Amino acid sequence: MSGHLDLIDLKIIEALGENGRIRLSEVAEVVGLSIPSVSERLDKLQKKGIVKQFTTLVDERQLGFDIQAFVWVRIDSSKHYKPFMEHVLREEEIMECYAVTGEGSHVLRVMTHNTASLEQLLSRVQSWPGVLGTNTSFVLSQIKRTTRISSDIVRRNLKDRQVLTTFEEKKSRKQG
Repeated sequence: MSGHLDLIDLKIIEALGENGRIRLSEVAEVVGLSIPSVSERLDKLQKKGIVKQFTTLVDERQLGFDIQAFVWVRIDSSKHYKPFMEHVLREEEIMECYAVTGEGSHVLRVMTHNTASLEQLLSRVQSWPGVLGTNTSFVLSQIKRTTRISSDIVRRNLKDRQVLTTFEEKKSRKQG
């Protein structure tokens, strides 16, 4: 992580995680800064790669995607990693892909409109070079899904990594 963060940065991140469409004026009110100051900080967070994008969470079921599943995939060796990733990136029904330890080498979160379309997707995945097999778990219901990252937990995580600064530390650096 490049650069330092302070508690105001964390509060901005938290506010955006709760509502990506929040107005800068509302963020400014929450963190106690002017709109231009919040805008400047947000630009810096984006340039550092901390804030990657603004997006919308949708209810996939209301769009006709009744099947959501996690697919554990085993590939036989790292020589198939690049073609595997190319296939993953082309499949629109694959919403997320993670390289993992344990059973399998990757976990895919997929959504399809019915079991027949899931079967077709699994058939395609299983035909990719190097794929040894898959194991699928259906999502019955979603208990939690969030983009919000609590500033309190981030503060605890960053405390020992010396990337979280206080207002007093910033002030003393400017004076020193």
